[in-house]
Amino acid sequence: MGSKDGIPTDDLVQPFLIEELGIRGRIVRLGPLVDRVLTAHAYPEPVSRLLGEAMALTAMIGSALKFDGRFILQTQSKGPVGMLVADFETPGMMRGYAQMGEERVAAALAEGRTSPAELMGDGYLALTIDQGRDMERYQGIVSIHPDGLSHSAHEYFASSEQVATRIHLAAGPYYHRAEGTPEKNWRAGAIMIQHIAREGGLTSFREENDDRPFTDEEENWNRASILLDTVEDHELLDPSLESNRLLYRLFHEDGVRAYDPVSLEFACHCSRDRMTSILRSFGSHEIDEMVQEGVITTTCEFCSEVYVFEPDQLKEGLD
Repeated sequence: MGSKDGIPTDDLVQPFLIEELGIRGRIVRLGPLVDRVLTAHAYPEPVSRLLGEAMALTAMIGSALKFDGRFILQTQSKGPVGMLVADFETPGMMRGYAQMGEERVAAALAEGRTSPAELMGDGYLALTIDQGRDMERYQGIVSIHPDGLSHSAHEYFASSEQVATRIHLAAGPYYHRAEGTPEKNWRAGAIMIQHIAREGGLTSFREENDDRPFTDEEENWNRASILLDTVEDHELLDPSLESNRLLYRLFHEDGVRAYDPVSLEFACHCSRDRMTSILRSFGSHEIDEMVQEGVITTTCEFCSEVYVFEPDQLKEGLD
């Protein structure tokens, strides 16, 4: 994780408040964490961008949990990229992966079909809050928006939480020189604002033909939204532009206040013992069918760790 004067500048979520406008928000900056995930899988660049944005959105929402638990983002769709999964576990552990049809993705890229709509196709976005054992899960489901995950998230907040929300997501490679040699690292970022209702009702939820004058609350929301719309992808991805500086650049005239950031790190739950337990659950016959060249090889979808097993050891004690 990058830092300046001992203060982290990467792999963090930075909460903030614009009290004068009645706006709260968060900035996400992902560096080494997302680079580890995307580099390990070596997805084509447009697929890496999708998963990078999914991880930034997951960090944004998951970091708001007020209890120990998990937040899981998952897409299911009919396009070349059939699934994205990103997982946040309190206080700040993350992982993610994409499932894709390699031939379908290659064909789409060869034809220049690289937009979210063309790569994911029709499907849904599921956002799940897991409060732990013996607690009920909460899940919100919305359609995948043709323009990408940020628009799907807007629909989620409008329908499930009824909070006026705007989100900007970005992910991409960052090129720099290391000891004179060009080097590429993946980065991702996000910024979100939400309205805090103070006079009853929520801003931005009005019909298109509503000609009533804007209230002060709505004017404040519109101002914050316009400022957020000026954010460019490179501002969220540039490691030299700290989150506090970006906040000042956007909202200094309105008295923005930044709070202590939440640190993020990569963490995977896989282990040899866990893989052994999963394989043994299939039974002796199924284990035999998995054998290739005398062994069974499994790869964790999240971290790409490879585990090799002797079939006879797995079948010990099984019928």
